[in-house]
Amino acid sequence: MNDTSPTRSGMVALVGRPNVGKSTLVNALVGEKVSIVTPKPQTTRHRIVGVLTQPGLQIALVDTPGLHTGQRSALNRVLNETAMSSLAGIDVVLFVVEAGQWRAEDQAALERLASIRTPVGLVINKVDRVADKTELLPFIEQMNARREFAFVAPVSAQKHKNLDSVVAECAQRMPEGPFLFPEDEYTDRNLRFIAAETVREKLTMYMQQELPYSAAVEIERFEQGGEQIEIHACIWVSRDNHKAMVIGKGGAMLKKIGRAARLDLVDRLQHRVDLRLWVKVRENWIDSEASVRDLGH
Repeated sequence: MNDTSPTRSGMVALVGRPNVGKSTLVNALVGEKVSIVTPKPQTTRHRIVGVLTQPGLQIALVDTPGLHTGQRSALNRVLNETAMSSLAGIDVVLFVVEAGQWRAEDQAALERLASIRTPVGLVINKVDRVADKTELLPFIEQMNARREFAFVAPVSAQKHKNLDSVVAECAQRMPEGPFLFPEDEYTDRNLRFIAAETVREKLTMYMQQELPYSAAVEIERFEQGGEQIEIHACIWVSRDNHKAMVIGKGGAMLKKIGRAARLDLVDRLQHRVDLRLWVKVRENWIDSEASVRDLGH
């Protein structure tokens, strides 16, 4: 764009079932760690905006919780509501699927977009896992038969392959107007949120097999003084035996989680970090909508 070109700015929401790589895609497009990423489904629990800014162009990428079938708990219902409510005021929807994979949850997520009049682009992620790329052609044909998409973009978010095509397709659909965020911002979330998500990421990474997804992190204290940030974080679990697992023998697991989170935060915040963790029990909090919302979801 030259200096006389109009500024374009808009909102793009990423939608799909859990674990198709929406958060990895947002991080790759923005070039910063906006959302935490783990191998465990439903890692994303919030509406998080990552901001991509280029000369004359700003795209606010809305990362949403994965749409899933079933209403097993209040947390499930709230995550689905959060994902769908994130589509209000959106200029483009990116429906993200995994290359060569189509499951009942993909179909359910696509059906939720049936009434959407916003342009929906199909992003086929994880194409690096498909050895014979000719196998993608029949998959794309099958997908086009399910819905008329505004565009199709095969990508690898993890390998940063073909991301420019996604940006280009979204850019031409962005309305003219001023930027929505300051040019030096890459997310709408504050440092307290980043701290809580970092702790939850390490908790999930180290305990993905042992601990169910019924754990939440709440920042009880966040104070910056000089070159050091003091953070007190509470890990909420739903059962006493979960608390014992998170703490570990002699506190070993909790120390491991805290050490990894602190090092990550030092790197991201560029400050010394004094991180202190506690583990508390709130019985069956995922089944209470009041508790789910009280813990920030």
